[in-house]
Amino acid sequence: MAYCTVSIGDGVHESRYGNSQFPIKSYLEKRGEAFEQASVLKKLFRMQTSKHWAEKFSGDTAMNNWEPVGEGGSFPSNGFEESYSQTVEHMVWKSMFSVTREMADDNNLSSMKQKASAFIAAYNRTREQFGRQLYVGGLSGTTVKIGDKTFKCAAADGKALFAKDHPAKVKGGAQSNLFAGDFTAANLGLLETRMQNIKGDNGELLAVAPDTIWIPNDAALKNKVFEVIGADKDPATANNGFNYQFGRWNVIVDPYLTQALGGDVTPWFLLDSNFIQEQDGPVWLDRVKMEVKSDIDPNNWNNVWQGYGRFGAGFVDWRFIAAGGVTGGSAL
Repeated sequence: MAYCTVSIGDGVHESRYGNSQFPIKSYLEKRGEAFEQASVLKKLFRMQTSKHWAEKFSGDTAMNNWEPVGEGGSFPSNGFEESYSQTVEHMVWKSMFSVTREMADDNNLSSMKQKASAFIAAYNRTREQFGRQLYVGGLSGTTVKIGDKTFKCAAADGKALFAKDHPAKVKGGAQSNLFAGDFTAANLGLLETRMQNIKGDNGELLAVAPDTIWIPNDAALKNKVFEVIGADKDPATANNGFNYQFGRWNVIVDPYLTQALGGDVTPWFLLDSNFIQEQDGPVWLDRVKMEVKSDIDPNNWNNVWQGYGRFGAGFVDWRFIAAGGVTGGSAL
């Protein structure tokens, strides 16, 4: 699917604008494609398209284990039930920019391209920031306000994405994915183990396998992470003990996460990338890819470029991620 659709309205093909229309159109498309390739969103969400005003996500709990019955034994009854559900609604996002009549008269293509570049950058920055704001909002609550709109950052169980008391739908006690503890070699091992022991809504082990460390762009935290995972020897001592964390992790250093967090707060996160892409964890829905329309404003004869997009995101199952370094979180 194309990154965006650009349409040119009636009256824009006049000679004063004709030389600028298609270079700007091409620039919009190429800039968008380049930014999409560099986006981290596809590592933080399972990207999907949608044809409805919203999408509901639900699933079934696991079945019970098979039972030994012996020779000629009857088949024991087994079953399952619906797990928690979540509805993700799409939001309309809009913006515009103008190319003045004077710029067109002077064929100032360089300035026109600068406007187009800033327009595309703003759209993509909006998407990146929106995704991070949902995650950060889930550290402290079930909703987050962006502009004058409110978005859900709760999991399908109704708890904040990061919580110490996620309930099971059928059986099993509450579970946490919100933990205290700075990033250290010991705490990395402890948090990984906590995630590996996470159970489903029927009390079954899920084989969650975190493989990604996600951190804000903080110098001290970067130093700690790469000190712990960047050498094959024990990072805490001068001996030759083997460091089993070496070579096992993908690392995402994220300036947009830094911006969303604000201040000096530096939590760290473990992600299971396979869970994200294969299960209903974090979901991103593109209802309408970016559309850009060019037309003439009859009030001033400026060439107006208007952009429209429609997308939404949210969280269904919380088990794909855990946060460390959060004051008040569960002890590791």
